[in-house]
Amino acid sequence: MDKLTLLGLLIGLTGILSGQLLEGGDLTILFQGAPFLIVFGGTLGAVMVQCPANVFFTAIKMARWVFVTPPVNSREMIRKLTEYSVLARKEGILALEGRMNAAKDPFLKKGLQLLVDGNSAEKIREALDVDIHSWEQLRWQSARVWEAAAGYSPTIGIIGAVLGLMHVMQNLSDPSKLGAGIAVAFVATIYGVALANLLFLPIANKLKAIIMQQSQLLEMVVDGLVGIANGENPRLVEIKLQSYFV
Repeated sequence: MDKLTLLGLLIGLTGILSGQLLEGGDLTILFQGAPFLIVFGGTLGAVMVQCPANVFFTAIKMARWVFVTPPVNSREMIRKLTEYSVLARKEGILALEGRMNAAKDPFLKKGLQLLVDGNSAEKIREALDVDIHSWEQLRWQSARVWEAAAGYSPTIGIIGAVLGLMHVMQNLSDPSKLGAGIAVAFVATIYGVALANLLFLPIANKLKAIIMQQSQLLEMVVDGLVGIANGENPRLVEIKLQSYFV
C-alpha cells in the first residue's frame, strides 16, 4: 500500500473541510447526491465516448497502481541477468534453456527464448523493443484517460451549477429558499474542480511515473540480454545494468 498517496488524499481533504469549518460553513452542504451524480456521471460518460474500450478498461485496472504500486525489483533482475551472463559464458547460450523454462516474467521468458534460439543481439533488441513500445502505448493512453477526466469534470461541474441555478430560478416566489438553493447549486462546481485536482490529475501523473519506472526495467532487461548475446563480460553486463538505477 502506497502510504504517501493515502496521506496526500487525507491532507488534501482535511485542508478543504477544515477551511470550510474555519470560515463558519456547514460541512453537510458539501455532501449532496445530485451534484455528485451530475459531475461523476457526466465525466464518466465523456471519458467513455473519448476512448476505445480496451484503453478505458485498462485505465480502470491501472488505478489500483496508485495505491498498490507494482514492484520494481531492479536489484533482483540485475542479479538474474548477471547470473545468466555467467552461465552463458561458461556453458554456452543453450545452458539458459532451463532458466527460460523457470522464468515467471513473460517478457524475460520471451527474451531468453529468443536468446536460446540463436538470434543475434540486433534481432533480439528489435523484437523486444516492439513489445516495449506496444506495452507503453496502451498504458500511456490509459493514463491520459485520467488526464482527460480532469479536463471534463470542472466543465461538467459548471453544467451542474447552471442546472441548480435553473432550479432556483423556478422557485423565486419563495425568497427564503434562494440562499440555500444557490449554495447547493455551486456544490457541483466544487465537486468538478476537487475531483480534477485532488483525484484525476494526481492519478494520471502518478501512473505516468510508474509507467516510466516499468519501462526502464524492461529496457534494462533488453540491454542485459543483448549483452549476453554479444558475449560481453558478466562484470561489464552487471555494471551497465546498475547504471539504470543509481
